[in-house]
Amino acid sequence: MLNVGVIGAGRIGRLHVNYLKQRKDINIKWISDLFCDKLDDWIKESNISNKTKNYQDIMNDPEIDAIIICSPTNTHVDIIKDACKKGIHVFCEKPISLSLSEAEEAVEAVKASNIKLQMGFNRRFDKNFKLLQERLSDGELGNIQTLRITSRDPEPPPLEYVKNSGGLFMDMSIHDFDMARYLMNSEVTEVYASGGAMISPEIEQYDDIDTAIITLKFENGALAVIENCRRSVYGYDQRVEILGDNGLISVDNTQSSTLTFHKADSISTQNPPYFFLERYSEAYEVEMNYFIDAIKNDGDVLCSIEDGLAAQKIAVKCKESLNKQPAKLQ
Repeated sequence: MLNVGVIGAGRIGRLHVNYLKQRKDINIKWISDLFCDKLDDWIKESNISNKTKNYQDIMNDPEIDAIIICSPTNTHVDIIKDACKKGIHVFCEKPISLSLSEAEEAVEAVKASNIKLQMGFNRRFDKNFKLLQERLSDGELGNIQTLRITSRDPEPPPLEYVKNSGGLFMDMSIHDFDMARYLMNSEVTEVYASGGAMISPEIEQYDDIDTAIITLKFENGALAVIENCRRSVYGYDQRVEILGDNGLISVDNTQSSTLTFHKADSISTQNPPYFFLERYSEAYEVEMNYFIDAIKNDGDVLCSIEDGLAAQKIAVKCKESLNKQPAKLQ
């Protein structure tokens, strides 16, 4: 039996609790949240033994084996460092930090410890993307020329969220940066980013954008194009396409059903899921099981803190590229 503490009881924190409580070998001993007093019914339903507003209460419990960090990004590094000192394993939602230097400190702390830390890049655990990665690793496509990732949210987040999110590249695109490295099995050497506030002009006051085209170049010479947009009125749009010597492999959107209606004047099909929790519900469960099993079996995590740092570095460089003046034709 592993004793686990969950730090942060927002949407993602509750999601992880729902998966953890399904395992008979897990005891969710603590939940920490500034508003935990308002969650008594949910805490009771989830069979969580203790609640606190101060995450240090979890860290000071000698029975705690692992923590799940779902708190605001600016708290991640301090919690990771504390966990390293106490030998507590960590699952941490992305990003590590909004500061690259702080993220690097966290990486060094984990390296110097004996803990396992898995980053919450859930798309690696999606069965379709995992199968794609396996086919690429087998070399079936031959040398790869281009990777194209389309990632669009159904609607923009609230302004209150945007101002503390770290921006589009750090909050949204970072998943695609990790996916690009995961699929290509090669490091990014160059980035170019262009974008604008095309949907919500008001976010410019927070030095942010809602639409972007990002180009990456890898050590192996391949190129990638990532398209991000905060609004896709037809649903949550997640697609990947890879071109290589022996053809093309693609992963399309999942559908709520496979029904297609062929009429005289049109053909209609179902929209993709509208929300990321619908699209990746299974992936969230698989990633958490992978983390717990890595602890119990002393195995390797699939997505390390070094992977988190690599994706964060790409996000930082994209922001730098965006702020540079492009060449004008006139």
